[in-house]
Amino acid sequence: MAKRTNNSQQSSGEDELRSILAQNVRRIRREQSLSQEDLAFRCDLDRTYISAVERRIWNVSLGNIGKIAAALEVEPWQLLVPEQ
Repeated sequence: MAKRTNNSQQSSGEDELRSILAQNVRRIRREQSLSQEDLAFRCDLDRTYISAVERRIWNVSLGNIGKIAAALEVEPWQLLVPEQ
C-alpha cells in the first residue's frame, strides 16, 4: 500500500498531480454513478483507500492508478491530465 505523505516534504508538483488525480477520480466516478464502495470493489481496494485518494491523503502507486483506471474504464494517463 502507498505511504501517507508528509506535507512538509512534498513538492508543489507532487501536490498538483495528487490534486488532479483526486479531482479526476471523483469526477469520473460520479459521472458513472458509482459510490466509493462500488469503485473500491471494482478495483479490489478498500473504500477508505478510495476516499483517501479523493481527499489527496495518499501518494498513490502506479499499480493502484492502473487498477482505478481499469475500474473506471479509462486509460491511466487520463487520471493525471487536468480537466479542461
